[in-house]
Amino acid sequence: MKTIAMIKRILAQFRRDKRSIALMIAAPLLVLTLMWLVLDGDTYQPEIAIIDVPAPFQTALESGDAVIETMSQDEADEALEEKEIDATIQWSENKPVVKLEGSDPNANAAVQKLLQQTSKSMASDQQTIDPTIKYLHGSSDLNLFDNVGPVLIGFFVFFFVFIVGGVSFLRERTQGTLERLLSTPLKRWEIVVGYLGGFGIFTIVQSLIIAAYAIYGLGMFMDGSFWYVMLVTFLLAMTALSLGTLLSAYAKNEFQMIQFIPLVIVPQVFFSGMFNLDTMEPWVRAIGKVMPLTYGAEALREVMIRGKGIEEIYVQLVILIGFALVFILLNIVALKRHRSL
Repeated sequence: MKTIAMIKRILAQFRRDKRSIALMIAAPLLVLTLMWLVLDGDTYQPEIAIIDVPAPFQTALESGDAVIETMSQDEADEALEEKEIDATIQWSENKPVVKLEGSDPNANAAVQKLLQQTSKSMASDQQTIDPTIKYLHGSSDLNLFDNVGPVLIGFFVFFFVFIVGGVSFLRERTQGTLERLLSTPLKRWEIVVGYLGGFGIFTIVQSLIIAAYAIYGLGMFMDGSFWYVMLVTFLLAMTALSLGTLLSAYAKNEFQMIQFIPLVIVPQVFFSGMFNLDTMEPWVRAIGKVMPLTYGAEALREVMIRGKGIEEIYVQLVILIGFALVFILLNIVALKRHRSL
């Protein structure tokens, strides 16, 4: 009977906490839907620019599963640098010279698979092909871990700062510390900035350790400046911290704070670049444009894999700063429910 009483008490708690019940049902359905959208795409078709190649070779290429465009040398080089195409092919000394963009191992593999198919097709006509492979970025040693590594760095920084910051701010409120601060002459914006500044020191240390371990400890591919990586991860951390403290205002306990993970964190994993979204519908790709981790991952990839500098990633940095400022302002507004001044 005592066991039955405990069971009834637990069920009564869940009945009073309707948000938990809804989340237990909705969260798995949301995650499964996201996985279906991301993983149920078509086979990736590489985009290749050809430059003065023989007609038989062009015909063999066009019969494969790829998008083939004829360009001049300058147009092809510019398109490759802007990542509008995956590779260029031109003819030199009776064989194709292939230059891969190189930052995406999946695209590299698709191009090389097409070349193998073309070689077999040409071999049937008693011709042999021995292409020369070059890389604009990356190298033949670039693997899947190197490709998703920048996303993983951004994700772990974002995830743990979100959880630690949100739960810590929640405890400040539930233990009465926040209320005591609100009873002082401190203004709401001073309290928010103070909390973010205090946690910001922790995020700098955390970002430094995670990035340094991944790059120098695990040997993750790195072609740019480590300090640019630090800048991006710090802005990601501040965005996660301001978002975590904002959402903690709508949680009554740590369990409710954890409930935000499948709604806020998990969707960002699918649309931040860990999976190739080029085969998805445009409206699916557009979902990632409203997620901070998307821009952080883009900036980290530009720096680490493509060796870009501040002038190439400033747009992503500005967007991350914009996210952080919006969340900070919303934090100040959220404190108004406790004190109007």
